[in-house]
Amino acid sequence: MKTALTIAGSDSSGGAGIQADIKTMICNGVYAMSAVTALTAQNTVGVTGIMEVPPEFLGEQLDNIFTDIYPDAVKIGMLSGSALIRKTAEKLKEYGAKNIVADPVMVATSGAKLISDEAVDVLKEYLLPAADILTPNIPEAEVLSGMEVKTPEDMVLAAEKISESYRCAVLLKGGHHLNDANDLLYRDGSYRWFMGKRIGNPNTHGTGCTLSSAIASNLAKGYSLDKAVERAKEYISGALAAMLDLGKGSGPLNHGYRIREE
Repeated sequence: MKTALTIAGSDSSGGAGIQADIKTMICNGVYAMSAVTALTAQNTVGVTGIMEVPPEFLGEQLDNIFTDIYPDAVKIGMLSGSALIRKTAEKLKEYGAKNIVADPVMVATSGAKLISDEAVDVLKEYLLPAADILTPNIPEAEVLSGMEVKTPEDMVLAAEKISESYRCAVLLKGGHHLNDANDLLYRDGSYRWFMGKRIGNPNTHGTGCTLSSAIASNLAKGYSLDKAVERAKEYISGALAAMLDLGKGSGPLNHGYRIREE
C-alpha cells in the first residue's frame, strides 16, 4: 500500500487541516500519516485559539515517520511560525522527501493574513523551493508573485512567475469570483487549464486542504502530475456535490461520499 504524510495543523471540527487530510488520503487509497504543527480550537464559524507545537517536537514526529514508514508523498499545510517552517524544511531535506505538495497557507479566503511577514519570508526561502508543486489560491498567488491577479491572463503570468521563482510546478486555484472552478497548472514553461463544474454548495470549509491532499495521494500512487490533479479535482467535486450540511457556518465537505452505508 502506498503512503502519504500530512504536515499541518489540527482542526478540532474535523473539516480542514490534519483531519481533512487524513480522510482525503484514506478515501484516495493510500495509508495516511501525520505530523501535527499546531492544535486549533475551531468550528465552522471561526478559529478561537491556536497552540503551536515546539519545533523540536515537530522534528521528532518527522524523525519517527521517515525512519519507519517512509512516505511516498508529503502534503504540507499550515505552518504558522518561522521555526516550524525551518524545522520542516530541514527534515524534508535530511530524509530526501519526494512528491512534496505544498499548500502555502498564508491568506484566508476572506483576505485576512494568517502568518506574519517574517514567516512568509522564511517560507519563501526555505520551504517552497523544496516543493514539487505549490497550490496557492488567488490571494496567496498575489503575495508570491508580487502582482495583482484579476483575470485569467493574470493567473497565467502569476503562475509563471511563481514557478520560475521556486523552480517547481504551480497549481493556481480559481475561486474568489475569478474562474470559480477552473484551476491553472503551470510547469516547465507551459500551462494547462483544468476546468471544473461550478457547484452551488456554500459549505467549502477545508477545500484547499482536501485538494492538495488528494493530489499528494495520487502522486504517491504513481500517477503523473496532470493525472493526479485531474483525479484530485474529480474527488473534490464529488465531495462538494454530496451537499453535506453541518454546522452554523461554512461547513465541511463529505470526504467519504464514495463510502456507502452498510
